[in-house]
Amino acid sequence: QVQVVESGGGLVQPGGSLRLSCAASGSIFSISTMGWYRQAPGKQRELVATVTSGGITNYGDSVKGRFTISRDNAKNTVFLQMNSLKPEDTAVYYCNARLSVQIGTATYDYWGQGTRVTVSS
Repeated sequence: QVQVVESGGGLVQPGGSLRLSCAASGSIFSISTMGWYRQAPGKQRELVATVTSGGITNYGDSVKGRFTISRDNAKNTVFLQMNSLKPEDTAVYYCNARLSVQIGTATYDYWGQGTRVTVSS
């Protein structure tokens, strides 16, 4: 059994900052990529940022220069530091962990339940 749990969402004013955390736990052999996706009302889920176990990062165009993703491999944890937040960043943010549960098995995507971020004055 694998669990992916996010925390840190909330209400913040435009221009403010927020930090999201996500931890994967359970029967995990290895995690290749961890990342964040978001879904705003009426829109499709989109990439926010991902980071590999080797530290290679990838960002969605709309958050480049404002958001920073980081990871603690020892704790199976990923963080998203969000600065200069805009109203259009309002969404439910989902954590993703691409992992394998046993040596030699395929990797699968596991998702958290999501944490809501609202940027409003």
